[in-house]
Amino acid sequence: MSLLPATPVVHVLHENPDWFGPFQAAFEAAGVPYREWLLVDGVLDLDEAPPAGIFWSRISASAHTRGHGLSKDYTRSVLNWLEAYGARTVNGRRTIELEVSKVDQLTRLRAQGFDVPRTRVVVGTHRLAEAAADFPTPFITKHNQGGKGLGVQKFDSAAELAAAIAAGEYAEPEDGISLLQEFVVSAHADVTRVEIVGDEFIYAITADTARGGYQLCPADACAIDPTTGALLLPPGATIMPEAGQQIFALREGFEHPIVDRYRDFLRTEGIEIAGIEFIETADGRVVTYDVNTNTNYNAEIEAVAPKSGPGAIVAYLAGVLAASYPQVGARP
Repeated sequence: MSLLPATPVVHVLHENPDWFGPFQAAFEAAGVPYREWLLVDGVLDLDEAPPAGIFWSRISASAHTRGHGLSKDYTRSVLNWLEAYGARTVNGRRTIELEVSKVDQLTRLRAQGFDVPRTRVVVGTHRLAEAAADFPTPFITKHNQGGKGLGVQKFDSAAELAAAIAAGEYAEPEDGISLLQEFVVSAHADVTRVEIVGDEFIYAITADTARGGYQLCPADACAIDPTTGALLLPPGATIMPEAGQQIFALREGFEHPIVDRYRDFLRTEGIEIAGIEFIETADGRVVTYDVNTNTNYNAEIEAVAPKSGPGAIVAYLAGVLAASYPQVGARP
């Protein structure tokens, strides 16, 4: 969107145009001025003040899987620069650290009293089998810097894991850090994701792990590809859903105390837009295992949901822009 540099706009910091379509449509439908800033590579002059507007970061932990290995560090630099100049960021500098580290997520969740999976952090893939020797079985592995289910595999023993590593069947994590984690069994073969925008609960969705594994990005651009990444599947499950079946569904009428606890968590961490995922087990646990700060939305769910996720985000950003530049009257 072409705008004069002096015009206050919502600057969208991201690296994946394939994910931007629903947000572009929401911005344009609401008449909210925006500009995309692709943080793939570039030049940043620290002596120049930022352009007018607010800055919404949508950088993903999985950027490196799209050939954008520089995006996360570039984003750190840009957010440092923006916040040093006092620019208003949404999901700013602190949030990028939570996005790119599952260790960060789990330690912060645990600190606020959430039930999280038992986890052992392993630095160096060559240490994984050793670290798993006395870990309860079965267990799963995953990459610390993940997204899209990176490195998620189920193993029944340390020996099985060692054999997989020796055969080259465990991909090296981007930051060299892997997680050994307890295998949490869902009571209903699904997980729930709670979407929150600006402290408002938007809706919850379920994701069918029996057919979708754990590569559960809900965006239409994330259609599951059985050749990409490792999937965690229960015995006998298929990778692709059968014709006419959907992996994701709206969890209608969802009311649960966990929602307010998630809202408290996000406020404490300074995160304004996120989707948080949990598993309900047969023995009554509610296990929170992932915080997504660049949340995506599924078109089929959006068609039946009581609110629009991208619409709620754009309305929230419009309010932040208006509050930052009241003379402009940015709210549609």
